[in-house]
Amino acid sequence: MSLFKSKLAEIIGLKHLKIFAAAAGLLLLFCHILPGYSNYLQQQKENRGKKRIELLYSDVLIIDKEIDRELQRLLGNVALKHNDIIMTCDSAYLYSEANQVKAFGNVKINQADTIFLSGNYLFYDGNEEKALIEGDVELRDKETQLFTSLINYDAKTRVANYPFPGKIINDDNILSSRIGIYYASDKIFHFKDSVRIVNPDYTMLADTLDYNSETGTAFFRGPTTIEGDSLFIYCERGWYDTQNDLTSIWCNPVIDNKQNTIRGDSLFYDKKNGFGEAYQNISITDTSNNIIVCGNYAWYYKNPERFMVTDRALFIQVSEEDSLFLHADTLNAITLFNPDDSSSFRLLRAYYGCKVFSADLQSICDSLSYSFRDSVIHLYKNPILWSEENQLTADSVSVFTKNRKADRMELYNSVFVASQIDSLRFNQMKGRKLTGYFRENKLYRILIEGNGETIYYLVDNNELIGVNHARSASIEIMVENGKIIEITELQNPEGKLDPPNMNSSENLHLTGFSWYDNLRPKKKSDIFIK
Repeated sequence: MSLFKSKLAEIIGLKHLKIFAAAAGLLLLFCHILPGYSNYLQQQKENRGKKRIELLYSDVLIIDKEIDRELQRLLGNVALKHNDIIMTCDSAYLYSEANQVKAFGNVKINQADTIFLSGNYLFYDGNEEKALIEGDVELRDKETQLFTSLINYDAKTRVANYPFPGKIINDDNILSSRIGIYYASDKIFHFKDSVRIVNPDYTMLADTLDYNSETGTAFFRGPTTIEGDSLFIYCERGWYDTQNDLTSIWCNPVIDNKQNTIRGDSLFYDKKNGFGEAYQNISITDTSNNIIVCGNYAWYYKNPERFMVTDRALFIQVSEEDSLFLHADTLNAITLFNPDDSSSFRLLRAYYGCKVFSADLQSICDSLSYSFRDSVIHLYKNPILWSEENQLTADSVSVFTKNRKADRMELYNSVFVASQIDSLRFNQMKGRKLTGYFRENKLYRILIEGNGETIYYLVDNNELIGVNHARSASIEIMVENGKIIEITELQNPEGKLDPPNMNSSENLHLTGFSWYDNLRPKKKSDIFIK
């Protein structure tokens, strides 16, 4: 009996083992099949969960079960609805199971009374909520009309893209490009390739541009130009508010208003108010007057024209022969009106630490002004001028120019002229007023008037032979190649000629003498040395 029970248990165990193995194999098979089947069921469930495209009306409804039992042919005045979209057309194929529709002729889409599309053909997938519209396509919202030949439209995200040339009308702006995307929720158009904006006041050309149709603001990347009757703008990055005529540009920006060309690392311009700002590496070029103004910050007004430049401010009077360079803390230019003849002229002012360099003339002073009406430079507060070997000082100085060259200069009060002979001796002349005359930018004649005094060293073949001490009402000095070659005392002269005395320092200097050679800008870069 016990043997029987043992065999029976063995047989039952073997049977259970086989049943277990078979069950395990079947379970393993289900483990491979069920995920795919589960995904299929989930997809079917999601599709069944999608809202179906509804037929609102049509003149004729045809169902041919022999062709396709799921196909409904709709003819005449067709209207369909899906979520917040109403679709109308002349005729359509409605695929109920696939939840898709093909529409033909006078196709129109209205999404929540905010976005309207029209064309000649439509394919719409209700599960994906995506549409393809072809043939004379138009997209409209409250701000914009878009015209193109094909649009892919995502009704969920409200994004429309067109892979073929399109044209957009927004207020007074007509925009065109080869490729574009419209983000309707944000009112943003993204344009690519041959972008063009035409406005009654200007034309904009760009490589890549984003346009906010609600605010009328264009954001551009890549080479961009804006050109109007009195304005040309170039940059490679920036934005332009077309409604308010505001622009901010950077990356090689240029603004040309037909009077001045403005460059800098970044520029801002308000066209309505004629106001601009520039930052870093700025240059303002006035080609009509051959002037360049540089600095690291500037503001500008067009009417009346005026500007201010600071931070390494530099004024350049361009000349083929000898350009003049002026540096100061701040440069300021204003336009003034002459009441006598109703004409206008510009006045340039420089202040705080002015330094001037040209090949033939250098100077320093606290402040100066330059009148474009009479081409006169006025130097104020401790002015010093150098012309070749001669140093000239006075309370104030005026330099008169013609054709961008020095013509004459006038020095007022405490006038002093000095030139160096050696480490101890200096030719010196002083008086109340000085007039200096230039020929080809070189000083050749000096006239000193009022209480003239001189100390002049006579040199023969580089040998010092005497020193002349003189007084007179006026003094005339002739200069050649920067050297004094002749001095004439006029009106009641009196003086004496003494032999040179190398050991005596007595009577070497007139009252008020100072030598400022250490302050002289000897090359262009010296004007920036404080």
